[in-house]
Amino acid sequence: MTSAPASPPPLLNIANVLTGVRLLLVPVFLLVLFVEDGTDVGWRLAATGVFVLAAITDRFDGELARSRGLVTAFGTIADPIADKALTGSALIGLSVLAQIPWWVTIVIMARELGITVLRFWVLRLGIIPASRGGKLKTLFQAIAIGLFLLPLPELVGAADAVWALRWAVLGIAILLTVGTAVDYVLRALRLRAAAATG
Repeated sequence: MTSAPASPPPLLNIANVLTGVRLLLVPVFLLVLFVEDGTDVGWRLAATGVFVLAAITDRFDGELARSRGLVTAFGTIADPIADKALTGSALIGLSVLAQIPWWVTIVIMARELGITVLRFWVLRLGIIPASRGGKLKTLFQAIAIGLFLLPLPELVGAADAVWALRWAVLGIAILLTVGTAVDYVLRALRLRAAAATG
């Protein structure tokens, strides 16, 4: 006697809801960030709060989907889109406000979009899972963005120390961004080489 095949998870589940919430929070974050041209301390704190809330949903949606068997095609596509929308909007917003140089935003966004294209390039051959370095890169990017969003000089003073802290964390994020990009490219090339010889 054969058991009935497991039914696919419903589209409307907690993991997908969290992903959807993150996407909806992106325009809210941008609206709050640009109030008073990004100079008001209260609104900058609010923007930071919205960013942190959205980033927290990223921490849990994928984990819930895997642990509870809630992985769906929508979630697989929407989750990385939501991640890049949040990170990209924050970086672009901070560059528009002259908080982060445009070259930093361009390097990080080029990497994120390039790796997404790379994953689609090898998708029929296999999935390139997120590496430990990739997860660390995401963490440092989020911390760096949070430090630039927070109006720390206005709150605690010590502008030079704040500047040094922000750039130290952002520097690590940039190194991880570039380093993991090289790693993903090498893994993709190995995957294609293995498929060609297999």
